[in-house]
Amino acid sequence: MTAPRTVTAAASPGPGPGPGPARRGWRAPSVIPGFGPTLGITLGYLGLVVLIPLAALVWRSTELGAAAFWDLARDPRTLAALRTSFGAALIAAGVNAVFGALVAWVLVRYRFAGRRLLDAVVDLPFALPTAVAGIALAALYGPQGWLGKPLAALGIQVAYAPAGIVVALVFVGLPFVVRTLQPVIAEIDREWEEAAASLGARRAQTVRRVIAPSLLPAWATGFALALARGVGEYGSVIFIAGNLPHVSEIAPLLIVIKLEEFNYPAATAVGVMMLSISFALLLVINLLQAWNRRRLTDAR
Repeated sequence: MTAPRTVTAAASPGPGPGPGPARRGWRAPSVIPGFGPTLGITLGYLGLVVLIPLAALVWRSTELGAAAFWDLARDPRTLAALRTSFGAALIAAGVNAVFGALVAWVLVRYRFAGRRLLDAVVDLPFALPTAVAGIALAALYGPQGWLGKPLAALGIQVAYAPAGIVVALVFVGLPFVVRTLQPVIAEIDREWEEAAASLGARRAQTVRRVIAPSLLPAWATGFALALARGVGEYGSVIFIAGNLPHVSEIAPLLIVIKLEEFNYPAATAVGVMMLSISFALLLVINLLQAWNRRRLTDAR
């Protein structure tokens, strides 16, 4: 004869539908593992894919020595290459932030013939090899190209000049802004715009006070992604830049030159410089995003 089971209060489901005091200590079921396993997997994956390679980059650059590292950082050729890479990337990201927002707005808000085709064309820089893009842009904007020849007649040189770097970075960075803004624009309720118009707001006021605050976080994210892609771009740039030291030589090309000279510490040192500047820029952008979110929260 078995002893009767004792039902304790902790095991009682309780009268209510939700987890009451009787269910204290129980964990809600989850499809994926809990916080501990997922955090461990996340940290392990990021460490293996991101942190360990970056640590190896910094460690290898220490072989150069502090004095040689500082001399390389102050070298006019290094400074010119870093200035060209980050300057062109900032200009291209700014251009994409403006025109990418317009492209995303048109694709989301309007229905017209060929919209799906245009939407697919936006993703071409993702699928197209960067070297192929560089060759195509160099042929298009070259001295005898379809666009390069009339521009040269006006005294404007794009290919084999810093302007060509900006054009190549605009090409590869546009999808980041468009794809980041599209879902946010789709979530904006048109009733907000109609309410603003009914209250007497002009179109510019509606854009500035209703639409822009909702788009600003995603806009900054797209700008940061385009900037990050532009800083590290190599394949599409070397065919159209001209690669002249102190004029149109980018930092990734300088790293490749150091590697071809078997000067691995110097190559990694230039990489550490790029990493430091990129981290500082992205940190500033993230801080601005956090500040804007707090400002919008306080305003509401």
